[in-house]
Amino acid sequence: MPTKLDRSISNIVERVMAAREISRQEHLQLTSALLANYQLTDEERRLINRVFDHVRMGKLTMVD
Repeated sequence: MPTKLDRSISNIVERVMAAREISRQEHLQLTSALLANYQLTDEERRLINRVFDHVRMGKLTMVD
C-alpha cells in the first residue's frame, strides 16, 4: 500500500510532466523528499530524477 508521500510524489510528477512546468514549491517538495532521508523506492527516485533531468535540459520550465 503506498504511503501519503508516495502518492504525493507520483501526483507531483504526473502534474509537472503533463504541464511541462514545475513550481518552486513542487521543486522544493521533490528536493526535500530526496534529501530528508525518506525511504523512497527506486521508482520514486527515478521519477524525481527524471523531473530534475528535464529541468536541466530545458524541457520543463520553472515557474513561481
